[in-house]
Amino acid sequence: MKPGTDCLVLGGGLAGLAGAHALTQAGRRVRVLEGGDAVGGLARTVVRDGFRFDLGGHRFFTHDAQVERFVRELLGDELVTVPRASRIYLRGKWIEYPLRPLSALFGLGLRTSAAILLGYAAARVARHMRPAPLVSLEDWVVAQFGRPLFELYFRDYSEKVWGIGCRDISAEWMAQRVQGLSLGAAIQRAFLKRGPALPTLVDRFLYPRLGIGRIAERLRQSIEPSGEVLTDTRVARVHHNGRRIEGVSAHHGDGTREFAADAFLSSIPLTQLVHALHPHAPAEVRAAAAQLRYRDLVIVTVMFDRARATDQSWIYFPGKDIPFGRLHEPTNWSAAMAPPGRTLLVTEHFCFRGDATWNATDAELIETTVQHLEQLGFIRRPEVRDGMVVRIPAAYPLFEVGYQERSRVLCDYLERFENLQVAGRGGRFRYYNMDQAIASGLAAAEALLGRDMETRAAVAVGSVP
Repeated sequence: MKPGTDCLVLGGGLAGLAGAHALTQAGRRVRVLEGGDAVGGLARTVVRDGFRFDLGGHRFFTHDAQVERFVRELLGDELVTVPRASRIYLRGKWIEYPLRPLSALFGLGLRTSAAILLGYAAARVARHMRPAPLVSLEDWVVAQFGRPLFELYFRDYSEKVWGIGCRDISAEWMAQRVQGLSLGAAIQRAFLKRGPALPTLVDRFLYPRLGIGRIAERLRQSIEPSGEVLTDTRVARVHHNGRRIEGVSAHHGDGTREFAADAFLSSIPLTQLVHALHPHAPAEVRAAAAQLRYRDLVIVTVMFDRARATDQSWIYFPGKDIPFGRLHEPTNWSAAMAPPGRTLLVTEHFCFRGDATWNATDAELIETTVQHLEQLGFIRRPEVRDGMVVRIPAAYPLFEVGYQERSRVLCDYLERFENLQVAGRGGRFRYYNMDQAIASGLAAAEALLGRDMETRAAVAVGSVP
């Protein structure tokens, strides 16, 4: 692409915005189409009457030096370092995570702790004696942690998050989610204070003072002096001639707008892109797309008159008697996330569109959440000041067994379009943390620009207003 080339970016999450930023810095004319009313996708910050909250707690941590430099250049002194403290509420007990030996012993009891260690030892012997393919999440967890710990925690929490059985969830997702982690690694870190620096066990992370959404907001600011970011603009059709993408029809306001460009970067859900193609993709590609699903999310936030409710970064709730799977208190990440003397708790309710959780009214969701927060001892009802519900469709790709082959069919087909690149968690149907989403957006822009890897950092951290 020559300087001045028109580029259209579909999706205003971190991957799309990072790609748009790189294209803008390289002198291309960029327009971003975002279906929601704000940029950032799942990594955005909602503001209400002085309270600020993310759509789930999103820490920033990376081993990618270029991506870290990119974010530091983007946010400067807005970044703060936050100590991590996490717990699991398990059978009425509070268990520290990552593993703390005394917490596990006194929380789970000697008998349960011994059963976990014996189960882990048995699993290691079984893997050595009779190695077998690890197909499902259950296979992987039992191999890495032992069956007792799988039964105690991983089964219920995983099924609560994903809404399907653990034998139907791909082992590959779990392996990516907790790369390098096993019970042995956790014990080594806990007892000996040594071992590999695993991302899932880090005890400090970076966070923007005004919420994770500041990354997307700053990226938007870097794009708009010469480009355009349109929100409430949902892609309806993607027109092509079999070799190149030619343009996009999108719903905007009460009408439909047509957008033409020379190059396209898509970070919208992979299945949405395939279904939007006109002419239609081949039947086998559409059939593969029909078998890929996304998990939806409802955020219920409760604001109240107290300075602090917990001392935790996250708290996990595997039990199915509690409607939310995780909560966090934003003021533990940054005091600027609520007015002085007040705080808020953000709960994540995993669901599918059309189920009882998704269809419940805001008032019902807030009332149910307040009841459980009160029962758990986090709040007192007279302190409650306000509540807010945010529904997020297609929040997470659903990594069912066989998803790799199906998503590969889609990506292989899309590679025929010489002026299209796909990026991001939803756009590539992969498990990406924020740093990986940003890196995928930069790589997609780089591919469109036809540049080699040596120029990536220069493009990524170019001047930002």
